[in-house]
Amino acid sequence: MLNKGLRDQESIRIDNVLKTLHSLVFVPENAFDVHKIEEALKDFGLNIESLIAIAPNDLIILLERLHLDWNQFEQFADFLVAFSKEGKFDFREKAISVYNYIQSESKTFSFGIFNKIASAKANL
Repeated sequence: MLNKGLRDQESIRIDNVLKTLHSLVFVPENAFDVHKIEEALKDFGLNIESLIAIAPNDLIILLERLHLDWNQFEQFADFLVAFSKEGKFDFREKAISVYNYIQSESKTFSFGIFNKIASAKANL
């Protein structure tokens, strides 16, 4: 378990990586840069190929090891959904698994996450 100071630093680092990933997928398609996404994913020990290959449960275990909080889990799942909209990749199933994990493990029901699950399933 990380002490408070290290946990805060780690949380800030994770937040910065998630902001970078979101900024890279919420751009017009002609500006979409897979190489920059690859660079940002490296901070999570991932790349696009490993993200394709990893099982949803193994992805959740990896994210747990990185000490993501519930909000960061949700942001990562949001990134997966947004990245899937680009068309070349489909990570919606993994995003749904992450959303379901948040709903079950956080012990708090969220209508927002419930709606994100429904939306991701509708687009499968």
